[in-house]
This record gives sequence, C-alpha cells and structure tokens, in this order.
Amino acid sequence: MAAERPESPRFRETEMSTKVFVDGQEGTTGLKIFEYLSQRSDVEVLRIDEAKRKDVDERRRLINASDVTFLCLPDVASRESASLVENGNTVLIDASTAFRTSADWAYGLPELTRSQRARVRDAKRIAVPGCHASAFILAMRPLVEAGVVAPEFAAHSYSLTGYSGGGKKMIAEYEAGDNPKLASPRPYALGLTHKHLPEMTVHGGLKSAPIFTPIVGPFYKGLAVTTYFTPQQLAKRVTPQDVLALFAEYYAGEQFVRVAPFDAEANLDAGAFDVQANNDTNRVDLFVFGNEERFVTVARLDNLGKGASGAAIQCMNLAVGAAEDSGLKG
Repeated sequence: MAAERPESPRFRETEMSTKVFVDGQEGTTGLKIFEYLSQRSDVEVLRIDEAKRKDVDERRRLINASDVTFLCLPDVASRESASLVENGNTVLIDASTAFRTSADWAYGLPELTRSQRARVRDAKRIAVPGCHASAFILAMRPLVEAGVVAPEFAAHSYSLTGYSGGGKKMIAEYEAGDNPKLASPRPYALGLTHKHLPEMTVHGGLKSAPIFTPIVGPFYKGLAVTTYFTPQQLAKRVTPQDVLALFAEYYAGEQFVRVAPFDAEANLDAGAFDVQANNDTNRVDLFVFGNEERFVTVARLDNLGKGASGAAIQCMNLAVGAAEDSGLKG
C-alpha cells in the first residue's frame, strides 16, 4: 500500500501559507500542535487573545478565517465549535472523541485501508484517532481484512501508556512528585467502558468491543497496545511469522509504519519491551511475539505524536496538499 504524495486544489490554487487556528490552544494536544506548527514556514498561525478564548464570536471569526482549524477541546465544546463554520473552505481537524465514528467525518488514520488516505485528503471534516485506538486498530484491521480474524472475534488487549495522555491535571500530579502511589503502574477504566472502545470496534472491523484495560505508568510519554491470540480463536490458522508477513504486505510503502522482524532478542531490551522507543516520532512499530500455540501483537507509538498531535499534523498535510511527512519524524 504505497503512500502517494497527495495533491489538493486548496493548496495548488493558493500556493500561499496555510492559515491555521487552534481552538483549545492551552491543552496538551493543542500545545504540541503549536510546537509542530512553530517549525513550519508554510503555515500562518492565527492566535486568539487570551481574554477571548471563550468568546464565541471571536472563535467563530478565527475559525472562518482559517484554512484549517484544529479542535483540541472536550466533546461538547468540539461540537459547538464545529457548528460555527459558515463557509465551505475551512477544514476542521478534531482531536476529541466526538466524531470518530461519524460517517460524515473522515477517520484520520491514512494507513487504515487503501482508500483511507484519499478520504482524508479530500475531507473537510477529519477526526483524529485516539492514541490507544490507533495502536489497536493498526494491528487488528489487517487481520480482519485478511480473514485471519472474524468480525465476531472477542479481542482482549491492554495498553501501557505515559501519563501525558491524561492531560494537564494528571501531568501536574505526576510531576509534583509527592504521591508515592504514582511510582507504580496504575490500571484504570476498569469498568471496561473506555472512551476509545467505539472507534476501536468500528475501525478495527469488529462487531463487538474488545475487552480493553489501559495502564498508566510513571513516564511522560510512549504507548504500546498488546492483543492476545490463540489458534482456536482464529478464522484461519496462522503462525506468528505469517502475521508479520501479512503486516509487511498491508503496510508496504507506509513511511510511518514499521513492521519488526520475528526476532525477540533483537526487539527486546535485555528481555523486556521498551514502550518509549518511538517517542518524538510519528511512527508506529508493529511486533509479533510468541509461538504456534499462542502469540501477541504489540503496536508501539508516541501517544503525543502518532497518538495525537502528530497524527493531526499528518492529516493537515494531506488536506492542504503538503508532503505527508512535513514537520514529522518517521
């Protein structure tokens, strides 16, 4: 699935700086998007006065003056901001969970299927995937597409993630350093209703939500989702090596997806998995560990990169006709 360089009429006709507004500029995702944009000479950032951050009329003005607006807001606020668009030109790229399973919004994972990149490129409404969801889906969807896993598959997964995924409040709690309980891993969302489950189900190609337990650790960023498989669960009998070959074919030519060889010694650090190895990149690494009796897939990414802000920038690049990797590290 070779990654083509997209072209967009919006970009070709103007050949000028893309005007970008970030609605919700003070959150973790918004701040990271600003960091990416600050390194770009092809972008003009429209900034809102601090005193007017909640002024609906000022936000409406900036949204409609922009070529691209990033929505880095809670779900309710994102829906409100989306309703403020009054023209047919502004591209909205939303980082909340509000629109990730909406048929009217393109799911911002260009690597999802062979047609998804074109959908993102041509869309004016793009929903950025969740961090856990991106990792889960990129390992699950190829197996469903190949018929290895039936849509009825009952998936069991867990995720290890850095505390930056919890937002400013959680970051402050961890960085205060005064709570000894935070020194150990902390499983959460144990009611099994995590907010990423709908998109994991729909875009993973499954008919029912996975049993999914995320775990936050005492490190800033980095994320890995592990999913379990046994031959009895599969629609087709495969070996771990077969799964890796399938991944390699599915993601051939994708600059932001790397499929690691079946080599536990080379893929591990003194026998342990390094969750943070993709930090400061927009890359996803896919691994398979195990044997013919049982195996796991592991998908690793930077939860602030390909898991959030980096993915948003990748979507913007497609939407405005820039090189898909502009400002991003593979």
